[in-house]
Amino acid sequence: MHESPGRSLRARKMAILNNVTAAEQHKRMTETPVLPLTVSLALPALASQLVTVIYNTADTWFVSQIDTSASAAVGAAFALQSLIQAFGYGFGMGAGSLVSRRLGAKKKEDADVIASSAFAGAVVTGLLIAVFGLVSLEPLMKLLGSTPTMLPYACDYARYILIAAPVMCGAFVLNIVTRSSGDATRSMIGLCAGGILNILLDPLFIFVFDMKISGAALATALSQLTSFVILGIPYVTKKSVVSLSPAKVSKNFGVYYSILSTGFPTICRQGLASLSAALMNRCAGVYGDAAVSAMSISYKVYLLVRNATLGIGQGFQTVAGYNYGAGNKKRTKDSFKVAVVLGTAMCMISGAFVALFPGEIMSFFRKADPDVIEIGKTALLYACAVIPFMAYSTYVNQLYQCLGFRVRATILASCRQGLCFLPLVLLLPGRLGLTGVQLLQPGADFLTFLVSVPFQIVFFRKYLNDK
Repeated sequence: MHESPGRSLRARKMAILNNVTAAEQHKRMTETPVLPLTVSLALPALASQLVTVIYNTADTWFVSQIDTSASAAVGAAFALQSLIQAFGYGFGMGAGSLVSRRLGAKKKEDADVIASSAFAGAVVTGLLIAVFGLVSLEPLMKLLGSTPTMLPYACDYARYILIAAPVMCGAFVLNIVTRSSGDATRSMIGLCAGGILNILLDPLFIFVFDMKISGAALATALSQLTSFVILGIPYVTKKSVVSLSPAKVSKNFGVYYSILSTGFPTICRQGLASLSAALMNRCAGVYGDAAVSAMSISYKVYLLVRNATLGIGQGFQTVAGYNYGAGNKKRTKDSFKVAVVLGTAMCMISGAFVALFPGEIMSFFRKADPDVIEIGKTALLYACAVIPFMAYSTYVNQLYQCLGFRVRATILASCRQGLCFLPLVLLLPGRLGLTGVQLLQPGADFLTFLVSVPFQIVFFRKYLNDK
């Protein structure tokens, strides 16, 4: 079947437009001074991460106004959301790393195939999670740490989250591929629009429509759908640097292996986050729903700082991936140094603020329950002691991952919520009781920092030595 002259002409024009866009992006990513370039990419990613945590925190705040068991149930549901994110972000980070390096090497067609295949794989995986989760909802939520009093709330919340799982996974890929191709602003707009909508819908569904905790989950699901649509528009209208098309979804197993093996550190990190959240819930559940609620709230506050750190790192990853693909080791190394300085400064300021007002922060969420306030206040103070070390260890891991060093990136990604966390779960709660539960995450974070130091030194000497 012959192609019509009109269609052929349009195709040639679109190809020229895409090539010019890709060429302009390549010039920007490899020639703009590292500091302003990293900041320009980090700020939209930072805003996106902050909005994501803010609307998750808003869920926690609104649900906490119902009662302590409902507040605790959000902690159990968080473990489920981390599981969904593990695969969505895994496909996304794998594709993002490969796409940025392919664009840096001027291999746009390869980037299109990778992005299309990752998007399709993420949506199918989200659908499988939804089906399995809905069929075994109650056993799943018990496994994730729900106590009998939390279980009805946890199931009501998780049901909507599972229904939205395919959309969530697809949105994660769209967001990361968009940012990895150099368009961090559009990525920010998509996530921020969904986050703002979530905050607006929470009180409407929970209180006005009297849907209680189900309303919070429905608001989250609709916000994810909104982000998905906004992020998808440039791909549908052919205005993106990277193209998505069913015709470009690969049938080659090697493409999916490359995506998943590159994204495997993220799958490990987020999957272990789900496991650690479930174990944390179980350890805290021994001391009642108030302890689970307190640990859930304090961890959401902690995540606000951590996700801001990740936002800066996502900007640095794009710069590092492009320039490593282009063979410029010095710019790759400089982007890491800039990220560490920016991230550490932000962590120190944030940690100081939380340390000054831990009781007030906990009261903001659950002032009706003194036990929640007291337990959460202590947990926040322990967290503040290690927050200044967070940025460095995060960026060492992201450096290995975005440049394709899969095994070592996976080891580093597994430290915080696995290799360092799991031994502490077996040791601290049994010896120190509730204090041991409060020390779990800070202890794991500090050990991860210690492990990261030799990894960074070796990487610079062996792979980024530009002499």
